[in-house]
Amino acid sequence: MTVHDIALTPPIDRRRHSERDLFVRYRCERDRAARDALVERYLPLAQHLARRYRNSEGHADDLVQVASLGLLNAIDRFDPDRGIAFSSFAVPTILGEIKRYFRDKGWAVRVPRALQELALDVERAAEELEREQGRVATAAQIARRLETSLEQVLEARVASWAHYGISLDRPGNGDDDDAATLGDALGVTDAGFGAAENAITFDRLIAGLTERQRTVMTLRFREDLTQSEIATRVGLSQMHVSRIVRQAIDEIRAGI
Repeated sequence: MTVHDIALTPPIDRRRHSERDLFVRYRCERDRAARDALVERYLPLAQHLARRYRNSEGHADDLVQVASLGLLNAIDRFDPDRGIAFSSFAVPTILGEIKRYFRDKGWAVRVPRALQELALDVERAAEELEREQGRVATAAQIARRLETSLEQVLEARVASWAHYGISLDRPGNGDDDDAATLGDALGVTDAGFGAAENAITFDRLIAGLTERQRTVMTLRFREDLTQSEIATRVGLSQMHVSRIVRQAIDEIRAGI
């Protein structure tokens, strides 16, 4: 062999050769050291895929763990004799674990599986379009990117609101440590409910009165008019109005 022949001989890909040896050692001998070496080599790939879902609030650490589990599953299942690159096999395996995590454990409210996956696709497509265009993508643009309908994109966005729960201990407005929490603003007594119940009770109590009594009682207790104002309104004396009110109350008490 001449020097010219040596110069034209392609160099051996020692890294690829070493990687195949590791897979063969692990597959045939269950060599844990080989498995650990493969994990160390491809862990950055799993971490990169986990970061693709970095906007998933509250799941950053969990996603790294889930992606790492997906990497281990890919290493365990990979067959080096199939002639494909490990990364081509590992990526869909890891992404499948991440999607399964979101489907089974990542949602505060359970929604149909297909809608969960579409919501994740919509979120990812929105990020890609925003990076490409330099502005927020519209729902129509996302629908075209995903080759789906506008209605499905909108439905997926509504479903994504069920993805994250908000703690009731979350501080409200203000930077003060003693500021009221979100839970403090919930469950308070709404005066409107009491007013509605009182109105229903009032209508039921006066239902058995005469028409004149119902009119006077409504003006007195619902519109809060004085007896003089009621007398002017219905064309009676104040004394007569007072007598009607007293008689109506006596009848209501007797009925109760």
